[in-house]
Amino acid sequence: MLVFATSDKGGTGRSVTSCNIAYRMAIQGRDTCYLDFDFGSPTAGAIFSIPSAMRGVARGGLHSYLAGSNQVVSMDVWRETDRATVKGRPDGAGRLVLFPGDIGGSEFAPDAETIQRCARLLLRMDEEFSLVLIDLSAGRSHALDTVLAATALPRLKKVTCRWLVFHRWTRQHIIAAEGLVFGGNGLLDIGQDRGHDRNELSRRVRFVRTAVVDPDADDLAGLRAEQIEWLRNCNIALQNLASELKVGRVNTLGEIPMDPVLQWREQLITDHDALGSQIANQATVDAFDVLAKRLVEDAAWEGL
Repeated sequence: MLVFATSDKGGTGRSVTSCNIAYRMAIQGRDTCYLDFDFGSPTAGAIFSIPSAMRGVARGGLHSYLAGSNQVVSMDVWRETDRATVKGRPDGAGRLVLFPGDIGGSEFAPDAETIQRCARLLLRMDEEFSLVLIDLSAGRSHALDTVLAATALPRLKKVTCRWLVFHRWTRQHIIAAEGLVFGGNGLLDIGQDRGHDRNELSRRVRFVRTAVVDPDADDLAGLRAEQIEWLRNCNIALQNLASELKVGRVNTLGEIPMDPVLQWREQLITDHDALGSQIANQATVDAFDVLAKRLVEDAAWEGL
């Protein structure tokens, strides 16, 4: 299965959430790989805590591959991470492999050869791994155009492809997410132009809310009553706006609560972070687990 992660704005938590989904999928026993197609800012290596790929790699990154290089670097996260609580493949876990981007890479318009190279890469990854998560640059990017063109090719038609569109739980981000999918020159427009069936592509899209604040959460007990009431009213307004713009719960795969660790240091959230050191909230771990499971459940992608 190919899963594409995108967002209209930066700062949505797309990359850190995607890395955590990949981590949870591997923990659950699936061979998983992560392709860093965020060509302007390939920092997935920092989230996985791999010292040699904090800002991408000097040679063999995915940007170079699409531009014509035959060398593709892959990194075993279990082996190459420097985080003690991540290092070492747990019993029953699947593979977890990062394909990093290039240091100093940038967006570039795809030509026919770029699209063919992308298609070959995606097919190879789909054959080798149970889940392939592709993190795209934000917005209406060349990376988005490239993968839409590649997945429209006949030889990729039978491969299961799903799309996750990330947005923070704010008015601006809800509006931006709706525009990226349904707006002019958005995901559906570009996909249709590249040869996808618009309705079928739409059925493969789900939204993921990040940095969601629960007004009734215990950790907000220190706020004044007026502040809690204001948060509740904001939450209701956001729910109404999301429903109006087709970004409501029926189109949403899951949500990630606001967590200090994700705000202050984007990293993998391990069970030890929640139960051992207790620097992260258990609700965050549970949310990542739910997202990972729903991602592969056909029932979560039917009926729209």
